Amino acid sequence: MNRISELFLSGKRNILSIYFTAGYPYLDSTSRIIKDLVNAGVDMIEVGIPFSDPLADGPVIQESNAKALKNGMSMNKLFRQLEGIREGVGIPLLLMGYLNPVLKFGMENFCAKCAETGIDGIIIPDLPPEIFIEKYAGLFRKHDLLNIFLITPQTSEDRIRYIDSISNGFIYMVSSSSTTGIKKGFQKEHLDYFRRITEMGIITPGLTGFGISDNSAFKTACSLSYGAVIGSAFIKELGKDMASGDSIKRFISAVRGEQ
Repeated sequence: MNRISELFLSGKRNILSIYFTAGYPYLDSTSRIIKDLVNAGVDMIEVGIPFSDPLADGPVIQESNAKALKNGMSMNKLFRQLEGIREGVGIPLLLMGYLNPVLKFGMENFCAKCAETGIDGIIIPDLPPEIFIEKYAGLFRKHDLLNIFLITPQTSEDRIRYIDSISNGFIYMVSSSSTTGIKKGFQKEHLDYFRRITEMGIITPGLTGFGISDNSAFKTACSLSYGAVIGSAFIKELGKDMASGDSIKRFISAVRGEQ
């Protein structure tokens, strides 16, 4: 069974998924950061594919994309860095990025390399669900890859129910329609959105992302979904502390409220 499916079928709650950009802060730091995150006790990891025009992302992730590309990161280099990553890494690994670089690499080639290196799922925010179902769903099934869909506070109830009906693994519940970034907690409109999703009784588990940077926000997200995704706050820490294993452990422990 796919590792993402196993995680959510296990009944585990308070899931912590961490996003970071491949090739940041250094070209060769990707596999080491993955292993440091595993050692720190995270439940899932999303590796960002650098792109030159990440319009949906805030300044921290945009800067990490620019630095990674300047470092020389490419799709081919990323897959080479992921070779052998499954030695000692048993948690779900996902790749997250924009559609353009994936199409340029070739969707079939991309899926094959994901399966070869042990990737469990893909998040491509600008790939419409209808296009995925029409063109790529069979290819993803062939390689045992899950495609993770996103919803936002502006997503209609009919659209959410459609996405729920075609989803596997989890649904990425974007907390805000704005770009990614570090924000100070959730406002009433965010909480109302989370409760609306809960009251709809959707089948697929949800993970909350965007704007989660500390234990308080993490606990709130966990109370209203299966857990949370943290990206910008973690990337900011990588830039400050040069991605040492100790700093990663401290960050994860602080988010979980263990210190």
